[in-house]
Amino acid sequence: MVIKPKFKGFICTNAHPVGCRQTVLAQIDYVKSMGEIDGAKNVLIIGASTGFGLATRVVSTFALKANTIGVFFERPATDRRTASAGWYNTVAFEELAQKEGLYAKSINGDAFSDEIKKQTIELIKKDLGKVDLVIYSLASPRRTDPKTCETYYSVLKPIGKTYVDKTVDFHTSEVSEVKIEPANETEIEHTIKVMGGEDWKLWIDAMIEADVLAEGAKTVAYTYLGSELTYPIYKNGTIGKAKEHLENTVKDLDVVLSKVNGKAYVSANKALVTQASSAIPVVSLYISILYKVMKEKGTHEGTIHQIYRLFRDRLYSDELELDSEGRIRIDDLELSSDVQEEVTKLWQEITSENINELTDIASFRKEFFNLFGFEYDNIDYDEDVEIELNIPSIE
Repeated sequence: MVIKPKFKGFICTNAHPVGCRQTVLAQIDYVKSMGEIDGAKNVLIIGASTGFGLATRVVSTFALKANTIGVFFERPATDRRTASAGWYNTVAFEELAQKEGLYAKSINGDAFSDEIKKQTIELIKKDLGKVDLVIYSLASPRRTDPKTCETYYSVLKPIGKTYVDKTVDFHTSEVSEVKIEPANETEIEHTIKVMGGEDWKLWIDAMIEADVLAEGAKTVAYTYLGSELTYPIYKNGTIGKAKEHLENTVKDLDVVLSKVNGKAYVSANKALVTQASSAIPVVSLYISILYKVMKEKGTHEGTIHQIYRLFRDRLYSDELELDSEGRIRIDDLELSSDVQEEVTKLWQEITSENINELTDIASFRKEFFNLFGFEYDNIDYDEDVEIELNIPSIE
């Protein structure tokens, strides 16, 4: 099949297997060039197929030389439709890991469900015994509570008042005004249910009960705080409330993990082009400006660079520094005063006419297509490719 990108709104609905392999190869090559890290040897990544979760799996495997189990919910191909990008990413990742004799197995299903938790724990017991690092990196628009069977849907909305500001259509580079009405209480509660810390705690509770967490085990969930420019729609909005719940869950998890002398953390990461961030109004414009400023200052990081630094300089350094709220901060370069002053200045000046000059929207657009395996210069997208590929560890 010859595959060209298809869209539904801002979301790409298909993926290119050869391009997705290129994405994984580039991440692996970077990690190998940076060297090994002494850290966890058995790692579970919940949400392991794209974005920060995929980068975490690559770093765990090729820098820590750890055994990894990845959990995700991805779509395999049919005879008429490609698989999702995360499926193809995992096909490539597992093949490349196993080629080097590194253990990597995957579980595809609803990570919010009791069934997938049970299946994951059984695999840990069978193959690894126990794990010493659990990364929670789920990004989902909905969640079904396994106890009540009620389905909750997250929303991206401000709280308290209507939000009005600039945004950009990164496909056309058109800058326009976006207006988003505030969330009601039900929408806030639902977003917390989907994106808060409840499911993270259910995972850790289940693993403690099953005795599959090693002595001194760590668990880390990823979050984003961001710039004051994005506070109204992110940190102070519905997602922000969910992230507050995620952070507050750390205290409960520390109590649970005390049984194995373990510790829970939240890591605040940098704004990057991911499937989730691409769908958030305002954030695409902010990232386009941020990329330009940080590249000019020589401080820009992509997803794999960010996670490698998290593991090397934070999680497995001699002394882990936390902020006043107990968070790991790997967004320090983004939020430095000189970067934010320049971003804020450019924000005021941006129009459709000067956006290509004042931002790096071209990189945002290219990275977005790369997420789905498109727009790599070394790939011929007019060639027929096989789309029905199997993840080696999934029958």
